[in-house]
Amino acid sequence: MEQISYTKQRIALLDEVRGFSILCMVFYHFTFDLLLLFPISFPFFYSPWMNGIRDIFAGIFIFISGCACRFSHNNCKRGLFCLLFGMIMTFVTIIVIPEQQIIFGILHMLGSCMILFSLVHPLLDQIKPSLALCLCIVLFLYTFQVAQKKFGIPYLFHFTLPSWLYQTNWLSPLGFYNENFVSSDYFPLFPWMFLFFAGTIIGKWILQGQCPNIIYQSHCPVLGAVGRHTIYIYLLHQPILFTGLFLMKQWVYA
Repeated sequence: MEQISYTKQRIALLDEVRGFSILCMVFYHFTFDLLLLFPISFPFFYSPWMNGIRDIFAGIFIFISGCACRFSHNNCKRGLFCLLFGMIMTFVTIIVIPEQQIIFGILHMLGSCMILFSLVHPLLDQIKPSLALCLCIVLFLYTFQVAQKKFGIPYLFHFTLPSWLYQTNWLSPLGFYNENFVSSDYFPLFPWMFLFFAGTIIGKWILQGQCPNIIYQSHCPVLGAVGRHTIYIYLLHQPILFTGLFLMKQWVYA
């Protein structure tokens, strides 16, 4: 197959899937705010099933973000930019709504991964892509239950991690924290950075034109447009949703 570089153009399906994922996140936060502010009962929202659905869509977003790193000329700058926005959200939530504070959310994690990728991608590219992809998948599975003090394949086998890792919150960006840790949006590097790095490997194949044409063709321009502005949607949607629902509550129960 002839290899074609797509460095100069957007990859349609990546933007569309990312747009769909961020809209799902907006809907999730809308439901969360609705249940928080209004006397509505919806037990399924707090069930393990819902947590699994949330993680699936967040995982898709993280994976696509990893793919997109292959199309950036300065991932370190992008990472610092993303991390800065994450820190702003931390500061604002601690001051304004401390009960919903964000200590290491998805922006912190993505920014950290972009910076890490900018440092290690020459070494990563020395590994056979199929081997590197398998390694990322295995490490993602093995570290998926780190927050539960487990290391191993979920539902198959695991061993308990040493308790000293969980005696402080300084290691919370890695997934180790004690009972005092609170973060309403929490995506530690373990396991999510391995899903991000798996995306960077697939992104290299996409960049080289080695994937089916469906990846490069536009299917839903609206979702594509949303996917090109996810950072701004992520930053603005929660303040707008919460403020709008709060004002609605004041009007309904006035």
